[in-house]
Amino acid sequence: MTEGHRIDPVDWDAFEADLHDITHRCVERLRAARDTPWIAPPADMADRVKITGAGQATGPLFDRVFTDIVPHATGNTHPRFYGWVHGTGTATGVAAEMVAATMNANMGGRDQGGAYVERAVIDWLHGVAGWPDGSGLMTSGTSQATILALSCARMRAFPQVRAKGLAGLPEMRVYIAKGGHSCVKKALEVMGHGADATHQVAAPNGVMDVEALRAAIAQDRAAGLHPLVVVGTVGSVNLGTYDDLNAVADVARDEDLWLHCDAAFGFWSRLADAPWRDLSAGIEQADSVAMDFHKWMAVPYAAGAVLIRDEDLHLKTFRERPEYLAAGGAGLAGGAWWATDYGLELSRGFTALKVWATVEGIGTKALGAQITDNCKQAAYMGELAEASDVLDLAAPVVSNLCVIRPARGKATDLAARLQIDGDAVFSTTMVEGVSCLRAAIVNHRTTRADVVASVAALGAAVRAVD
Repeated sequence: MTEGHRIDPVDWDAFEADLHDITHRCVERLRAARDTPWIAPPADMADRVKITGAGQATGPLFDRVFTDIVPHATGNTHPRFYGWVHGTGTATGVAAEMVAATMNANMGGRDQGGAYVERAVIDWLHGVAGWPDGSGLMTSGTSQATILALSCARMRAFPQVRAKGLAGLPEMRVYIAKGGHSCVKKALEVMGHGADATHQVAAPNGVMDVEALRAAIAQDRAAGLHPLVVVGTVGSVNLGTYDDLNAVADVARDEDLWLHCDAAFGFWSRLADAPWRDLSAGIEQADSVAMDFHKWMAVPYAAGAVLIRDEDLHLKTFRERPEYLAAGGAGLAGGAWWATDYGLELSRGFTALKVWATVEGIGTKALGAQITDNCKQAAYMGELAEASDVLDLAAPVVSNLCVIRPARGKATDLAARLQIDGDAVFSTTMVEGVSCLRAAIVNHRTTRADVVASVAALGAAVRAVD
């Protein structure tokens, strides 16, 4: 190989033929999603994928991919996968990912078309949230988005933090309903405040007790602590519940606290029919919102976003322009919006394209109808559980989560049995000290027939317990 041709294909026609074959196999995988449940990796999986570094042609290389790797994916593309909150991806997203990889654009900044696409996504999110305007940024997911949001909250209260760090700052508290997502605690650990900065507020039936919140803030102030943020949960991971965001917003306003909404999957109920679209009423009052696209919106992993109401504050929190990133009036250094000014990363992929393509290609009406279907399916699963002689509903179905308590047997053992047999994927959680099976239905391929079959398989597994 000569200089300048060491990495590109030597034979572009052969590469194109291989790429057509790879595309065909990907489409066949998507077409056969109903026939591809999770399959445990073989004992020699590590040996199969060990890197030799010898080099290999595209055709045999991807033969290995489809033989050794693809069959042992998580299985979340299957219509009976309800574990955790794993989205399914879409064919539109697959195509957009290939285009984004072909462009290979660094979306940290510079005057390029992708920056306008990302801004279009953020502007659309403002409308979904009920905000007239604001700021925001694409992220890898809600975990990263939470760090950005809480950093802005801290910057508002302590603008010296960028220069001085944590020195001289009081001990802070961030309030979240008991059972709220652990990404808030992890964000505070990364930000240097420690896990103890998280104050978990009582949440009967999975909903934050607002009076308990007021009491906790008063108690912490009396102890010399600094209340900083109230986190409203918009779709809890355990039960799919929503805090009363209007009531939480009243507390945040009265106490001069930042209101952040953890809306990883629950944000998208705003696209659904009533009554589910009203579950997040009050989110329009938030100072920041974090959400994922790769869950209920079926965008391929990974894709999330954060919304920040105050753009000036957002910029003050993160903008850093050394001489090698100086803005220019013309050329690539121009452009009015650089993503790096709004977050931690300078090197960023074109995540926004697969989101933009999903929303534009599928349409909000179809996406909203699918979200509505999932909520109806969860309610139906709950009805089937209640009608069973060996299953019971562990908590009311509020949105798209159904938590089932088996009459006997360990929930973890039952879940593993169903997963290994390829019947269905439930995950597990604790409700009032009892281990239960949990179904988070965010799958656009799931049907009522799948729900019936999954509950029947679970019931059979429970009956088989000695």
